[in-house]
Amino acid sequence: MQKTECTRVLETANTYKVLAKEDLAPQIKLMTVHAPDIAEKAQPGQFVIIRVDEKGERIPLTLVDWEKEKGTITLIFQEVGVSTRKLSTVAVEDAILNIVGPLGNPSDIRHYGTVAVACGGVATAAAYPIAKALKQSGNKVISIVGARTANLLILEKEMKAVSDELHISTDDGSKGYKGFVRDVLRTLIEEGQSFDIVYAIGPPIMMKTVCEVTRPHGIKTIVSLNPVMVDGMGMCGACRVSVDGKTQFACVDGPEFDGHLVDFNLLIKRLKIYFPDERKADELYQNTEKNRHE
Repeated sequence: MQKTECTRVLETANTYKVLAKEDLAPQIKLMTVHAPDIAEKAQPGQFVIIRVDEKGERIPLTLVDWEKEKGTITLIFQEVGVSTRKLSTVAVEDAILNIVGPLGNPSDIRHYGTVAVACGGVATAAAYPIAKALKQSGNKVISIVGARTANLLILEKEMKAVSDELHISTDDGSKGYKGFVRDVLRTLIEEGQSFDIVYAIGPPIMMKTVCEVTRPHGIKTIVSLNPVMVDGMGMCGACRVSVDGKTQFACVDGPEFDGHLVDFNLLIKRLKIYFPDERKADELYQNTEKNRHE
């Protein structure tokens, strides 16, 4: 019997079946998804673009882990808007409609010497595969993991396993150092710790302040940017960023750049463009879901 277009769509959706799902922290979830073609080619630093359903928007998510033998990829996300809230409702054995990847350039993994991996919040998910690969390449890895409060820390055990040293910071002091990731990094440098390179992954303001710490010492600092993104293939131009005064596309030129050359003020400004619309859409979605369940 000839396959209909509907049949083909269903088959594509079934390719991306959710095999496992776990709550890591309030509003932060981990999903293991069947995606053998992506798992086969994935490398540290790369990401995927997902679409939950036919009316969903395309959003980028970092590849946290992958297993070629099992054909699975691991994604971690925080519920911050309509698309991530929809994603959180996908149950085990159900499927995500579309996943495209791996996208972006992989991290430049090599033997540097002593490396600092500074990450904050849910971005620890993006830092983990990079720290793991750096450790496997013979580097001394000193990781600094930050969060607003202790119950929002994720992958602490996993980061410890791939680090020679692990430092924890929380804004409120509920665990580890009271303060920010940049403060821990500054203290380590002031105490005489030498770094050959620093990887900073987190909110733009966090990456900006880390770069301000490393700049006076001439420590090369790599940041992973996550601007507004649509197609993830360099065609739409939505993810444009300014690096060394030149326009770059984070999806095909990045997502990693020399942090000392990034115009973070412009990046932060562009990220705020759709905040009002996103807030309205999120409120409408949550109210609709609430009414539907009452």
